Amino acid sequence: MVDRQRPQPSSSIRGRLSPSIGQRHNIHVIIDLHAAPGSQNPNEHSGGRDGSQTWGDSQIAQTVQVIDFFAARYAKRSSLLAVELMNEPVAPGVSLDNLKSYYQQGYNAVRRHSLTAYVIMSNRLSASSLELIDFASQFDRVVLDMHYYALFDSKFDSFTVQDNIDYINNFIASEINAINRPHGPLTFVGEWVAEWQVKDATKEDFQRFANAQMAVYRKATFGWAYWTYKNVNNHWSMQWMMDPYISLGNA
Repeated sequence: MVDRQRPQPSSSIRGRLSPSIGQRHNIHVIIDLHAAPGSQNPNEHSGGRDGSQTWGDSQIAQTVQVIDFFAARYAKRSSLLAVELMNEPVAPGVSLDNLKSYYQQGYNAVRRHSLTAYVIMSNRLSASSLELIDFASQFDRVVLDMHYYALFDSKFDSFTVQDNIDYINNFIASEINAINRPHGPLTFVGEWVAEWQVKDATKEDFQRFANAQMAVYRKATFGWAYWTYKNVNNHWSMQWMMDPYISLGNA
């Protein structure tokens, strides 16, 4: 969260935003605004403590200031790959009109400092995955971000191993194909995980599930990112999963 009276990060925060790590290890970096002023969704990872979601028109200018700060600070760094303007705005709390207005202004803020960094626009959760395609297509070097989980919805509670794999191969694959359009924005599966609601799944079951996802997400034209690299919950940790369950040779 950003203090309304002080849109620029404090000196202590600035010290933690070192751009040298990516350059030192030859890693491309995506800066992702995960918690916007007022919270763009009611979950705790968006900065709210009480489940509130109040981000809207009155917070756009302040949020753009944050993007401008990051873009100005890192635009000249070779490790900067992209700036994601907002993570997981949720409909209907975030209106499409407000989101488009913010994305337009956020895009302009990034472009004031960089002509090469990609600008990533996250789809709204609980809304059509196609609603931003025409809007995003008018910009240069823009990416649409989609997140896929076999969790957080009661429909997955009764899914078997094969049900989950079929859902990836059919529904998700079809959705990605629909979003991938000639002369449209690039597509990015910015979050996925080899975790599900299946009980007593075997190692082979997890391997099949992970491989099915990687095969489908390979169709995203900007690639994919596992959530996350290191986590105390094993299946959420790419670091832990890479050896026994996930082979990047299949990516």
